[in-house]
Amino acid sequence: MNGSDIVVRTLRKWTSGKSDKGAIIEVFHRIRDIPYGVLPELNSPVDYRRILDINMGSCTPKHLLMCDMYSRMGLNVLYSVFPYRWAEFEELYPPDLWKLAQQMGPVNHLACRVEISGRYVLVDATVDPPLGAIGLPFTASWDGISDTVLPVLPLGDEELYHPSEADLMPPPDLNENALTFYAGLNDYFERIRHGQI
Repeated sequence: MNGSDIVVRTLRKWTSGKSDKGAIIEVFHRIRDIPYGVLPELNSPVDYRRILDINMGSCTPKHLLMCDMYSRMGLNVLYSVFPYRWAEFEELYPPDLWKLAQQMGPVNHLACRVEISGRYVLVDATVDPPLGAIGLPFTASWDGISDTVLPVLPLGDEELYHPSEADLMPPPDLNENALTFYAGLNDYFERIRHGQI
């Protein structure tokens, strides 16, 4: 089965029997509920579909998938990129992660802008609900009309990209420090989900 097939099959499963608005909301909640984890191999306009098999992904594959699904539903979608720093979450990290976060330079956060009722609504499905327990901002319930919560504090202006420009979005910096940080972050988040913290 190719990647497109799994997206079509999953979209059909998630939205079957729902109204248009109900389907939009369901796709958001299903993608939001995929556990957050940084897996660099999924951060591409092709490989993001593997998030459905792995059931984990960061903002990039989550919103590449969201754009794909909403576009298949006939909605206009833009990618929304915000620069931020991992160090902004100081109070949430254990000391070892905080030290690594301080060494990270600015990175980019990906979300979507979805045209709903004539307005491009911010739709961000990054943070899964269990991570709210440590204070990460997330949208618990979305009405399908309003902007969702943006889980980062932007360092600069939002940049918008058409889906055809996905290859033009700035790639992540995956140096050794970043890979060490992401591995530690993934482990920390898994321990939170399993009630070990």
